[in-house]
Amino acid sequence: MELNTKYFGKIEIEEERIITFPDGVPGFEDSKEFVIIENPEDDIPFNWLQSIDNPNLAFVIINPFIFKSDYDFEIPDLVVKRLKIVEQKDISVYTIVVVPEDINKMTANLSGPVIINVNKRLGKQIILDDNRYHTKHLILEELKSKGQVK
Repeated sequence: MELNTKYFGKIEIEEERIITFPDGVPGFEDSKEFVIIENPEDDIPFNWLQSIDNPNLAFVIINPFIFKSDYDFEIPDLVVKRLKIVEQKDISVYTIVVVPEDINKMTANLSGPVIINVNKRLGKQIILDDNRYHTKHLILEELKSKGQVK
């Protein structure tokens, strides 16, 4: 399937890679189908969640455990059922990243992780009720505190 996108131009995607978000993404409820576009450079941990329904909509995403190894939360039972999750190995977790002009102020939304059942190709962004996490978690600051970046 060919997809014409704002940020990547025309790209070819395999239909079996499409992830359905039955409820859309908060603020973009009309966009229900997405594909993850992986970064071609292995040493860069950012990918994109590209909407199939809206070629102008793509989110920068990252696996939060790369910079926050102690990130921990419970997936609500309703979400487990909605995404048809059977085993923990079926799950991929991402967070949406905001990249401002000053890249040192790049943030991840740890209070709104994106949960994907990789086997069923179903996804949902959930909102955590956990004051340990917030919507603007500084990624580089976290990496620096762990000695992973200078």
